[in-house]
Amino acid sequence: MSENLQIKRFLSQHLPKRSSKRVVLITGARQTGKTTLSKAAYPELRYINLDAPENRDALRTIPTSSWGRDVGDAVIDEAQKEPIVFEKVKFAFDAGKVSFCVLTGSSQILLIKKIRETLAGRISLYELWPLMAGEIFHGQAGEDLAQPLVDRLFSQTSIDEIFSEAPGILLDENESRQRAAQDYLLQWGGMPPLLHLPAEERWKWLKDYGYTYLERDLSDLARLDDLEPFRKFQKLSALRSGKLLQYSEMARDTGVSVDTARRYLEYLRLSYQTMLLQPYHRNITSSVIKTPKLYWVDLGLLRMLCGFQGEPTGEMYETYVVAELVKWMKTVQPLGELCFYRTRSGLEVDLILETPSGILGMEIKSRGTVTGADLRSLRDVAASLGAEWRGGIVIYRGKEIRKIAEPSIWAVPSHRLFIG
Repeated sequence: MSENLQIKRFLSQHLPKRSSKRVVLITGARQTGKTTLSKAAYPELRYINLDAPENRDALRTIPTSSWGRDVGDAVIDEAQKEPIVFEKVKFAFDAGKVSFCVLTGSSQILLIKKIRETLAGRISLYELWPLMAGEIFHGQAGEDLAQPLVDRLFSQTSIDEIFSEAPGILLDENESRQRAAQDYLLQWGGMPPLLHLPAEERWKWLKDYGYTYLERDLSDLARLDDLEPFRKFQKLSALRSGKLLQYSEMARDTGVSVDTARRYLEYLRLSYQTMLLQPYHRNITSSVIKTPKLYWVDLGLLRMLCGFQGEPTGEMYETYVVAELVKWMKTVQPLGELCFYRTRSGLEVDLILETPSGILGMEIKSRGTVTGADLRSLRDVAASLGAEWRGGIVIYRGKEIRKIAEPSIWAVPSHRLFIG
């Protein structure tokens, strides 16, 4: 695969231009390509990597008053490694001696803390997530990135119009290429360095990443005397991806207190390993469950933690779909809110997407066909929402985009939704 794939990221289309006066922060999990992206987006800026101790020492000795002259507009990688940088950048930026600066880092908690203390109101925050299906698909052929169908869900266009305009079935070559990109993500996840490794080396890379995460990212977040309980909690979190979050159960199975379990999960969230999907806040049909659902961000890392290399399970496929939606929304930042709907009486819709144009319901099915039973919850919610209902989507592993029921309920293959 092309080495240029790492820099063909949808986020690059949304980063500010150098002509604006801005401090830009690019954050995300380790190895997602923040350095590659920042260098490609701003090749004219000086690059300084604070992973190197000598660079930290050098910046520490530069007087604040000389920062604009000695450093100037620059990309400063792993900025949290030298916290005084934030104060010096603030001084130079406010004095007009620096007009554009890019800070990158993988330690979200330290970065956000320093931003709140020194750069509040001056900085634009961008998150870089593991590769999306569309980035892998277009990168394989060296193509320019094209907006996937999922982007149109946030437009004013009706759902019937969006999907009726798309080809119902793709020709063999396009179909197989899109499926190959999706299958890759379902098997290996979206960490960019894996793309350039032969298949037999990818599993070892994922294991090494796990060790590096514990030694570096976790040490930035917490000083744990004993890593074993956290390792166990991390694995249990991966095994529970797609399930309701139950702190008491996870604490019991890990052998820690509930407060410790909450703290461990916060570490995983802050380091971009996990995410929480919140329940829909309204009682559309009956009393709703108020517990969030836990999802792992990257399937390759999830598989490594679970020690599972087989065909993706239903929970893994659901994790993939949710993660793709979240990554798109975090990257493009459209107006919309993603959650799930579940009542105490048993009615459940996997995803509810609130947009300015109305509410979409989505069911996720890890199979190649759609049945009438897949529509019941969508129809119940549609009837309760009335005019707020915009449409429903059954996201599945088949081939055809087709309308399957009213009111505006469509079957859409996941590879078509996230790639084109």
